[in-house]
Amino acid sequence: MDASVATTANEQRIYAKVARRLIPFMMLLYLVSFLDRVNVGFAALTMNTDLGLSPEIYGWGAGIFFIGYFLFEVPSNLVLEKVGARLWICRIMITWGLISAATALATGPTSFFILRFLLGAAEAGFLPGMILYLGYWFPLAMRARYIALFMAAVPIASAVGSPLSALVMETHGFFGLAGWQWLFIIEGLPATLLGLAVLVLLPNGPADARWLDEDERRVIAAKLSADHAASGSATRHGLWPALRDPRVLMLGLIYFGLVVGLYGIGLWLPQIIQALGYDTRQIGFILILPYAVSALAMLLWGRHSDRTGERVVHVAAAAFLGAVGLLASVHVSSHVLAIVAVTFASVSIYAALGPFWAVPPLFLRGTAAAAGIALINSIGNLGGFVGPYAVGFIKESTGRFTAGFELLAAVVCAAGLLALVLRTMLRRRGTLSVSRS
Repeated sequence: MDASVATTANEQRIYAKVARRLIPFMMLLYLVSFLDRVNVGFAALTMNTDLGLSPEIYGWGAGIFFIGYFLFEVPSNLVLEKVGARLWICRIMITWGLISAATALATGPTSFFILRFLLGAAEAGFLPGMILYLGYWFPLAMRARYIALFMAAVPIASAVGSPLSALVMETHGFFGLAGWQWLFIIEGLPATLLGLAVLVLLPNGPADARWLDEDERRVIAAKLSADHAASGSATRHGLWPALRDPRVLMLGLIYFGLVVGLYGIGLWLPQIIQALGYDTRQIGFILILPYAVSALAMLLWGRHSDRTGERVVHVAAAAFLGAVGLLASVHVSSHVLAIVAVTFASVSIYAALGPFWAVPPLFLRGTAAAAGIALINSIGNLGGFVGPYAVGFIKESTGRFTAGFELLAAVVCAAGLLALVLRTMLRRRGTLSVSRS
């Protein structure tokens, strides 16, 4: 066999081994994380009445999570780089699990706001930490597919969590607690237990992985070193240069637009479907469709991005398609077509995430990667506040979701346009694409 072919086959074997060891567990962590973040959308079906939350107040409370997230994101990721992923991800998961379960103790708008803010502060650093962590293992040419595989946990969490949440909501009255209270308790505590499992199952990097031999560690190190050598002078390594880099700020704005769409859909969709006349259990099963298809689309789109070596056009195209779906969802003539359109929007926006998160490593390394990725995520996740709040405000003002979803469509479309501007910026700096692998 040709030596280069043999080497390539050996690399593929090694990365398949790494993926088998890490990705399923990382997906489980993210699945639980995301479930704890968005189960408030299902809880709202009865919690809003119990706590006296109007649509606008609920939108504010659902979104204030992202204010805490924004404030603590960069510091959290810098700590992770210093102390290692193992200890810091463990800390993040234990604290967010306890706070998520404690949301069952909310008694009104103020306590609901406080707990949601604390949940965001506790979880800050998880996603950028995981994106940074994947960079310790996988070379740039493979990055989008593995990021997409990891992040497919988000729609999977929604697909699994929707019927699960619907069933848990039916425990209303058990031990004197409402169904929404059991929802927070049952879906919050697993995060704490998984936090302890992180100490055993998540090595800080290849050097700490007992299941890799020395030759396998050398192959991984050589591939990552080749990426660093090929990155050129446009690569950022320091903290402050990364935070001031216009490419980082542009990525933050693009992610903001995508997140506005994702959470504007996700945190209101159960109530939207309820308004169409479906009960809680039916809502849970209806929501399996958009999220299951979204997970598959993420994997296929991420793999296509790796195969072509192109990132930014993949992001822009997915954003434009998502905007079309959002707009169509409030202007079609039947319930079935509305659900199909929302599914199309969800699929499209989720598909953008794998290629999107493969862009920052093209020009960020070391501390710059920790800070830059965290800043991108923190700016972007403000969209998780703006999207739900804007839809709630417009719904309360107009009595309909139409104008709210039109606004979401405009913001997602703007994200696609900004991606095309970013493409020009990256081309000028010589960091537009990666070699295919």
